[in-house]
Amino acid sequence: MIEDLFANDESLPRQWQENLAPGAVILRGYATEYVPALFDMIMALSKAAPFRHLRTPSGHTMSVGMTNCGDLGWISDELGYRYTPTDPETGQLWPPMPALLRQLAEDASSAAGYSGFNPDACLINRYYPGSRLTLHQDKNERDMSQPIVSVSLGLPAMFLFGGLTREQTCKRFPLTQGDVMVWGGPSRLNYHGVMPLKDAIPPSPAQESVRYNLTFRRVSAI
Repeated sequence: MIEDLFANDESLPRQWQENLAPGAVILRGYATEYVPALFDMIMALSKAAPFRHLRTPSGHTMSVGMTNCGDLGWISDELGYRYTPTDPETGQLWPPMPALLRQLAEDASSAAGYSGFNPDACLINRYYPGSRLTLHQDKNERDMSQPIVSVSLGLPAMFLFGGLTREQTCKRFPLTQGDVMVWGGPSRLNYHGVMPLKDAIPPSPAQESVRYNLTFRRVSAI
Protein backbone atom coordinates (compact mmCIF):
# COMPACT_ATOMS: atom_id res chain seq x y z
CA MET A 1 0.00 0.00 0.00
CA ILE A 2 1.11 3.57 -0.66
CA GLU A 3 1.08 4.54 3.00
CA ASP A 4 3.47 1.67 3.78
CA LEU A 5 6.22 2.96 1.49
CA PHE A 6 7.57 5.43 4.00
CA ALA A 7 6.04 4.23 7.25
CA ASN A 8 8.18 3.02 10.14
CA ASP A 9 11.48 3.63 8.37
CA GLU A 10 13.65 5.59 10.76
CA SER A 11 16.52 5.62 8.24
CA LEU A 12 14.62 8.15 6.11
CA PRO A 13 14.98 11.84 7.02
CA ARG A 14 11.79 13.78 7.64
CA GLN A 15 12.67 16.06 4.75
CA TRP A 16 14.55 15.24 1.58
CA GLN A 17 14.36 16.07 -2.09
CA GLU A 18 13.38 13.62 -4.82
CA ASN A 19 13.89 14.50 -8.47
CA LEU A 20 11.05 13.68 -10.87
CA ALA A 21 12.29 15.21 -14.11
CA PRO A 22 14.37 18.24 -15.17
CA GLY A 23 12.88 21.16 -13.24
CA ALA A 24 10.54 18.99 -11.16
CA VAL A 25 11.05 17.77 -7.59
CA ILE A 26 9.20 16.44 -4.56
CA LEU A 27 10.20 18.00 -1.25
CA ARG A 28 9.37 15.11 1.04
CA GLY A 29 7.86 16.17 4.37
CA TYR A 30 8.47 19.86 3.67
CA ALA A 31 5.08 21.00 5.02
CA THR A 32 4.73 18.47 7.86
CA GLU A 33 5.04 20.98 10.69
CA TYR A 34 2.25 23.13 9.21
CA VAL A 35 -0.32 20.33 8.78
CA PRO A 36 -2.66 21.28 11.69
CA ALA A 37 -2.70 24.94 10.65
CA LEU A 38 -3.27 24.03 7.00
CA PHE A 39 -6.29 21.89 7.87
CA ASP A 40 -7.74 24.74 9.94
CA MET A 41 -7.28 27.13 7.03
CA ILE A 42 -8.95 24.75 4.57
CA MET A 43 -11.98 24.44 6.84
CA ALA A 44 -12.25 28.23 7.20
CA LEU A 45 -11.76 28.91 3.49
CA SER A 46 -14.33 26.29 2.47
CA LYS A 47 -16.94 27.96 4.66
CA ALA A 48 -16.49 31.18 2.69
CA ALA A 49 -16.24 29.40 -0.68
CA PRO A 50 -17.70 25.87 -0.38
CA PHE A 51 -16.30 22.88 -2.23
CA ARG A 52 -18.12 22.05 -5.45
CA HIS A 53 -17.82 19.47 -8.25
CA LEU A 54 -17.16 21.40 -11.43
CA ARG A 55 -18.31 20.34 -14.88
CA THR A 56 -15.89 20.16 -17.77
CA PRO A 57 -16.72 21.82 -21.12
CA SER A 58 -17.69 18.36 -22.43
CA GLY A 59 -20.28 17.96 -19.64
CA HIS A 60 -18.35 15.57 -17.38
CA THR A 61 -18.67 16.17 -13.62
CA MET A 62 -15.30 16.09 -11.87
CA SER A 63 -14.99 13.58 -9.04
CA VAL A 64 -12.70 15.94 -7.14
CA GLY A 65 -14.29 18.68 -5.04
CA MET A 66 -12.73 22.09 -5.56
CA THR A 67 -12.57 25.61 -4.21
CA ASN A 68 -10.07 28.49 -4.35
CA CYS A 69 -8.44 31.32 -2.48
CA GLY A 70 -6.35 34.24 -3.69
CA ASP A 71 -6.83 36.99 -6.22
CA LEU A 72 -8.04 34.50 -8.83
CA GLY A 73 -9.79 31.14 -8.76
CA TRP A 74 -9.84 28.36 -11.35
CA ILE A 75 -13.26 27.25 -12.63
CA SER A 76 -14.68 25.02 -15.33
CA ASP A 77 -18.07 24.91 -17.03
CA GLU A 78 -19.61 24.72 -20.51
CA LEU A 79 -17.72 27.90 -21.44
CA GLY A 80 -14.34 26.34 -20.79
CA TYR A 81 -11.49 26.37 -18.28
CA ARG A 82 -10.50 29.78 -16.91
CA TYR A 83 -9.68 31.94 -13.90
CA THR A 84 -12.09 34.45 -12.39
CA PRO A 85 -11.72 37.02 -9.57
CA THR A 86 -15.11 36.04 -8.13
CA ASP A 87 -16.81 32.82 -7.08
CA PRO A 88 -19.58 32.20 -9.64
CA GLU A 89 -21.71 30.47 -6.98
CA THR A 90 -21.73 33.42 -4.58
CA GLY A 91 -20.78 36.40 -6.73
CA GLN A 92 -18.22 37.30 -4.05
CA LEU A 93 -14.46 37.64 -4.37
CA TRP A 94 -12.58 34.45 -3.61
CA PRO A 95 -11.26 34.42 -0.01
CA PRO A 96 -7.85 36.06 0.35
CA MET A 97 -4.86 33.74 0.40
CA PRO A 98 -3.69 33.38 4.02
CA ALA A 99 -0.17 34.63 4.68
CA LEU A 100 1.01 31.20 5.84
CA LEU A 101 -0.10 29.57 2.58
CA ARG A 102 1.65 32.20 0.49
CA GLN A 103 4.84 31.95 2.54
CA LEU A 104 4.86 28.15 2.37
CA ALA A 105 4.50 28.26 -1.42
CA GLU A 106 7.22 30.87 -1.80
CA ASP A 107 9.63 29.02 0.51
CA ALA A 108 9.04 25.64 -1.16
CA SER A 109 9.53 27.18 -4.59
CA SER A 110 12.82 28.70 -3.49
CA ALA A 111 13.96 25.41 -1.95
CA ALA A 112 13.30 23.75 -5.31
CA GLY A 113 15.39 26.33 -7.16
CA TYR A 114 12.69 28.79 -8.25
CA SER A 115 13.22 32.05 -6.41
CA GLY A 116 10.78 34.94 -6.60
CA PHE A 117 7.61 32.85 -6.91
CA ASN A 118 4.59 35.11 -6.44
CA PRO A 119 1.36 33.05 -6.47
CA ASP A 120 -1.95 34.81 -7.05
CA ALA A 121 -4.13 31.68 -7.04
CA CYS A 122 -4.44 28.66 -4.75
CA LEU A 123 -6.66 25.78 -5.89
CA ILE A 124 -7.89 23.54 -3.07
CA ASN A 125 -8.87 20.03 -4.17
CA ARG A 126 -10.69 17.50 -2.01
CA TYR A 127 -10.41 13.78 -2.84
CA TYR A 128 -12.57 11.11 -1.26
CA PRO A 129 -11.73 7.44 -1.90
CA GLY A 130 -12.38 6.75 -5.58
CA SER A 131 -11.73 10.34 -6.70
CA ARG A 132 -9.13 10.87 -9.38
CA LEU A 133 -7.65 13.57 -11.57
CA THR A 134 -7.16 12.69 -15.21
CA LEU A 135 -4.00 13.57 -17.09
CA HIS A 136 -3.85 17.25 -17.99
CA GLN A 137 -1.55 20.23 -18.45
CA ASP A 138 -1.70 23.42 -16.39
CA LYS A 139 -1.86 25.86 -19.29
CA ASN A 140 -4.53 28.43 -18.43
CA GLU A 141 -1.97 30.71 -16.79
CA ARG A 142 -0.50 33.72 -18.58
CA ASP A 143 2.83 33.53 -16.78
CA MET A 144 4.56 30.25 -17.63
CA SER A 145 7.89 31.42 -16.24
CA GLN A 146 6.85 30.62 -12.67
CA PRO A 147 6.43 27.08 -11.34
CA ILE A 148 3.54 25.11 -9.90
CA VAL A 149 3.70 24.32 -6.17
CA SER A 150 1.49 21.53 -4.82
CA VAL A 151 1.04 20.53 -1.15
CA SER A 152 -0.41 17.13 -0.13
CA LEU A 153 -2.49 16.60 3.03
CA GLY A 154 -4.46 13.68 4.42
CA LEU A 155 -4.64 10.29 2.71
CA PRO A 156 -1.71 9.17 0.54
CA ALA A 157 -2.10 9.27 -3.23
CA MET A 158 -0.30 8.07 -6.34
CA PHE A 159 0.76 10.95 -8.57
CA LEU A 160 1.30 10.51 -12.29
CA PHE A 161 3.93 12.66 -13.98
CA GLY A 162 4.45 12.39 -17.72
CA GLY A 163 5.95 14.45 -20.50
CA LEU A 164 4.93 17.22 -22.87
CA THR A 165 2.56 14.96 -24.82
CA ARG A 166 -0.26 12.82 -23.47
CA GLU A 167 1.22 9.75 -25.17
CA GLN A 168 4.48 9.84 -23.22
CA THR A 169 4.82 7.26 -20.46
CA CYS A 170 3.95 8.51 -16.97
CA LYS A 171 6.02 7.76 -13.91
CA ARG A 172 4.26 7.06 -10.62
CA PHE A 173 5.23 8.85 -7.42
CA PRO A 174 3.55 8.21 -4.05
CA LEU A 175 2.62 11.36 -2.15
CA THR A 176 2.02 11.42 1.59
CA GLN A 177 0.95 14.11 4.02
CA GLY A 178 3.37 17.03 4.12
CA ASP A 179 4.98 16.36 0.73
CA VAL A 180 5.35 19.36 -1.57
CA MET A 181 5.79 19.04 -5.33
CA VAL A 182 7.34 21.83 -7.39
CA TRP A 183 7.65 21.78 -11.16
CA GLY A 184 8.53 24.42 -13.74
CA GLY A 185 11.08 25.29 -16.39
CA PRO A 186 11.33 22.43 -18.92
CA SER A 187 8.65 20.47 -17.01
CA ARG A 188 6.18 23.33 -16.57
CA LEU A 189 3.72 21.94 -19.15
CA ASN A 190 4.22 18.25 -18.42
CA TYR A 191 1.07 16.15 -18.23
CA HIS A 192 0.16 15.00 -14.74
CA GLY A 193 -2.70 13.50 -12.77
CA VAL A 194 -3.74 11.50 -9.70
CA MET A 195 -4.79 7.86 -9.74
CA PRO A 196 -8.08 6.89 -8.05
CA LEU A 197 -7.64 7.50 -4.34
CA LYS A 198 -7.58 4.36 -2.21
CA ASP A 199 -9.27 4.24 1.15
CA ALA A 200 -6.80 4.10 4.03
CA ILE A 201 -6.32 4.96 7.67
CA PRO A 202 -5.80 8.75 7.95
CA PRO A 203 -2.37 9.96 9.12
CA SER A 204 -3.99 11.36 12.28
CA PRO A 205 -6.94 9.95 14.27
CA ALA A 206 -8.53 13.40 14.14
CA GLN A 207 -8.62 13.38 10.33
CA GLU A 208 -11.32 11.92 8.12
CA SER A 209 -10.60 9.60 5.18
CA VAL A 210 -9.96 12.34 2.66
CA ARG A 211 -7.06 13.90 0.79
CA TYR A 212 -6.59 17.62 0.28
CA ASN A 213 -4.25 19.22 -2.19
CA LEU A 214 -3.22 22.87 -2.32
CA THR A 215 -1.96 23.97 -5.73
CA PHE A 216 -0.33 27.40 -6.02
CA ARG A 217 0.03 29.15 -9.36
CA ARG A 218 0.98 32.49 -10.81
CA VAL A 219 -1.77 33.29 -13.30
CA SER A 220 -1.30 36.93 -14.26
CA ALA A 221 1.81 38.13 -16.05
CA ILE A 222 3.95 40.42 -13.91
